[in-house]
Amino acid sequence: MKKTLFVMALAAGMMSFASCDSAKENQQEEKAEQMEDVADDADNPAAEEAAEELEDSVDAVDPK
Repeated sequence: MKKTLFVMALAAGMMSFASCDSAKENQQEEKAEQMEDVADDADNPAAEEAAEELEDSVDAVDPK
């Protein structure tokens, strides 16, 4: 019983650490969001599409 609980706790801990984003990824996602917001405010569809593609490419690396 103790081994089962230990293994379950260990697995939960490993999953929580694996789900953390790095600061660099968060910065890239934030920049992409800001670019998309600026393009949307400027009513520039081409720039907005490019910003969405950039954000999608960041999410493709880390979809969280």
